[in-house]
Amino acid sequence: MADCIFCKIASGEIPSTMVYEDDMVAAFKDLEPQAPTHVLIIPKKHVVSAAELGDGDRELAAHIFCDVVPKLAKELKLSNGFRVVTNAGEDGGQTVMHLHFHLLGGRSMQWPPG
Repeated sequence: MADCIFCKIASGEIPSTMVYEDDMVAAFKDLEPQAPTHVLIIPKKHVVSAAELGDGDRELAAHIFCDVVPKLAKELKLSNGFRVVTNAGEDGGQTVMHLHFHLLGGRSMQWPPG
């Protein structure tokens, strides 16, 4: 999507502090971290939110959760634990309308989160 900030980051049009990238996803440091480690994991394909995922996105979702998250958690030394969060829609707190997952760690997480 032409005006999507995350599409521009994924394409390299907007610089970011990239921590991981492959042909399906990009992961970069959040500009407003909410924990000592706060990385955003985004699909390079424009998907609005988790509510928009469909049958054709199974490989993408599995790749994020089975490959990327564990790899980053290990590389970022989050062995004591971490949280993965996605927001969907306005009431869910989504502010950028491109599917993204927050990987948060480096401190004890509290519940409820918000």
